[in-house]
Amino acid sequence: MSYHYSHIYFVGIGGIGMSNLARYFRTRGKVVAGYDRTQTPLTLQLESEGIEVHYTEDSAAIPIDFLNAATTLVVRTPAVPEDHAELRFFRKNGYQILKRAQVLGAVSKDSRSLCIAGTHGKTTTTTLTAHLLKQSHVDCNAFLGGISNNYNTNLLLSDTSDLTVIEADEYDRSFHQLTPFMAVITSVDADHLDIYNTHAEYLESFAHFTELIRPDGCLVIKKGLPLKYRLQKGAKIYTYSVEESADFFGEKVHYENGRLYFDFQYPGGSILNMELGVPIRINVENAVAAMALAHLNGVTDEELKAGLACFKGSQRRFDFRVRRDDFVYIDDYAHHPEELRASIRSIKELYPDKKVTGIFQPHLYSRTRDFADEFAAVLSELDDLILLDIYPAREMPIPGVTSEMILSKVTSRSKTVTSLDKVFDLLSQKKPEILVTLGAGSIDTLVPELTKRYDAC
Repeated sequence: MSYHYSHIYFVGIGGIGMSNLARYFRTRGKVVAGYDRTQTPLTLQLESEGIEVHYTEDSAAIPIDFLNAATTLVVRTPAVPEDHAELRFFRKNGYQILKRAQVLGAVSKDSRSLCIAGTHGKTTTTTLTAHLLKQSHVDCNAFLGGISNNYNTNLLLSDTSDLTVIEADEYDRSFHQLTPFMAVITSVDADHLDIYNTHAEYLESFAHFTELIRPDGCLVIKKGLPLKYRLQKGAKIYTYSVEESADFFGEKVHYENGRLYFDFQYPGGSILNMELGVPIRINVENAVAAMALAHLNGVTDEELKAGLACFKGSQRRFDFRVRRDDFVYIDDYAHHPEELRASIRSIKELYPDKKVTGIFQPHLYSRTRDFADEFAAVLSELDDLILLDIYPAREMPIPGVTSEMILSKVTSRSKTVTSLDKVFDLLSQKKPEILVTLGAGSIDTLVPELTKRYDAC
């Protein structure tokens, strides 16, 4: 589909899933460029790798080498609106325009794909699966949904392995473009109701995803999920869990001197007293799923134990930015109520006697409207809440839907709404003990400056 093109142009190149494809084509000798709305550390990194990026929505800004529809493929993210000026130009001039998911599906079709799907947990599970394989004799390729702290990239390549680890995104039914050899489903809590309308429709989308698993492959699914999977004849099914018997499960989870250990049980064997490199309880479940995939693909017990212990996590996934005796700053991508609950409770478990200050940016008007009560309930578990204005992403405002919808229902005594540009003024009046930034929007632009300020204290 894309191999006869010499030039690949990305509309929304700064997205985590778009950027790994851009990097992939660059390594394959293609000329790569693209547009994004905002300059970020990731887009600057792409530029340093030789990929031209511009930040003005204007067809006149498209590099001249990409003005030939016969040699240029256009890849777009669904986050970019249909009336985007550059998309209009490409349509008018007869370019082939493909969604990111279509291209990823084509790129991965000839390999044995290990696809990790779920409402939450998929980025950590994907990154850890890739790390366990990469640190073993098996090796892999990987398209990650976050920047791995072990490798400082979201793209891993191999000269020897035909395994490709992929974060399977359910938004816009993107994961229906994939052909999994093996798949993990971590969770199916309702989300993206702007696309799916109902939870039942959301579940049906995951059920269809299971139909795509190859007959010689398998599904590894969290035990107890309300999902009616539909596997092809020959495909196997495995369950996983924590502190509950399953095909793969973790048990005896405990802390020792700030380190987290557990036992890993798998069909026919076990690995005792495994150390989890990112010592938070919410990652144990993700680790069990990742180890299940790695084990099924030939990673040895010794390699699993060593790989898990040296895992450093992903940027923006319970990412420790500053860690001192008197102050801790954590950055987390959590943007769904269940993700927020897991993150906040993990912090409370790690630091039971500390005051937790959270800065949360709601992501999407529709998600705020659909889950306002759930957001308020979990954010009320914070000792001090700083709530930012809604990040709209791909959406137009919905009348009456604002961050105040959440704030009015929050029961914490210390709570306020502010804008992104006033956060530092507000924080200068506080002395947080544990600070956490939460959300999937532009809140990530605060992270470098917050890290710099508190790391210098």
